[in-house]
Amino acid sequence: MANSSAPGSYFDAASTEPPHPAARTALLEALDAGWADPARLYGTARSTRMLLDRARARVAGVLGARPDEVSFTTSGTQAVHLAVLGGLQARRRAGNHLVVGAVEHSSVLHAAELHEAGGGDVTTVAVDRAGRVDPAEFAAALRPGTALACLQSANHEVGTLQPVAEVAEACRAAGVPLFVDAAQSLGRVDVPAGWSLLAGSAHKWGGPAGIGVLAVRKGVRWRSPLPADERENRRVPGFENVPAAVAAAAALEAFRADMTAEAPRLSALIDRIRAEVPRTVPDVEVVGDPVRRLPHLVTFSCLYVEGEALLTELDRLGFAVSSGSSCTADTLRPSHVLEAMGVITHGNVRVSLPRGASAAEVDRFLDELPGTVARLRRTTMNTTQTGRRSRP
Repeated sequence: MANSSAPGSYFDAASTEPPHPAARTALLEALDAGWADPARLYGTARSTRMLLDRARARVAGVLGARPDEVSFTTSGTQAVHLAVLGGLQARRRAGNHLVVGAVEHSSVLHAAELHEAGGGDVTTVAVDRAGRVDPAEFAAALRPGTALACLQSANHEVGTLQPVAEVAEACRAAGVPLFVDAAQSLGRVDVPAGWSLLAGSAHKWGGPAGIGVLAVRKGVRWRSPLPADERENRRVPGFENVPAAVAAAAALEAFRADMTAEAPRLSALIDRIRAEVPRTVPDVEVVGDPVRRLPHLVTFSCLYVEGEALLTELDRLGFAVSSGSSCTADTLRPSHVLEAMGVITHGNVRVSLPRGASAAEVDRFLDELPGTVARLRRTTMNTTQTGRRSRP
């Protein structure tokens, strides 16, 4: 059944999943019941605190964590920044060396840049053509003085699953905590084992925007890089957004339950796109691992077509897809992920199917795409030829 909350053919769930009905219901109820200050002792405040604690426990259940290991942040990006910078801050005596994968989300890479600008040392581990790090190469990057390692659970642009369990074992042997950015995979696939710190973002699983999750395992050293604040176990400053936390928890539980049946169905639709696009459109490269991947996401690159023009044409036809680097605002900037993989960086389209995406709309996309690419290529060729004839 199509997701009625998504306009047209919405194929950009990797950017944000349409709101889950469970989130809406929980949010409206919590707006009435969870508005008081959860840090106070009077009755209304205690009731709000109970709502917050229940939300924390529900998220912890999905993560396989303890409730006191989970904090709510103002976004997935804030959760990432707190995890990386807080992990480094707490282990300054151990060293100032940070290890990151080459295709991490921009929020991780920006935190690494800040660390490097402050005198820290950063090693970037390369990926193969599928976008995956080699566990042995990652392990080789660890050394005495490594304070923290970062590896995403799955790539946000091409869907490739990373070998988190293997890397986590190498980090454990080296005594290095591992931060896992699980924003793109939470709710869709099982949480990989072995993480020390983890971050997620509620709008990726159909929860409200402006709420993220930071998890820090008991016994892992972490110190806030921000001024001291009493909120959220001293991890996240500011007044808690209890209604959003409640909605995020409800959505995560419901979304994870939905994915039991939905993930295989969406994966079959993605397999169809992966097979049909190169068959019907010449000069196309489908990127990312075809098997060890997220169930809902595929990216392909078309030669001789500008990604922005293709995006605009597909939007005109009613398809909401993304193009270019999915984690930067400037779509004209080449994707650092595709560059690191060594694949075509222009004319790329990321299709990420939301819960409830229909097979009929995927078929319509596959019917419209070949003609759309052909028209744009003819336009590009005519423009190029006209430009050549007009030269003196």
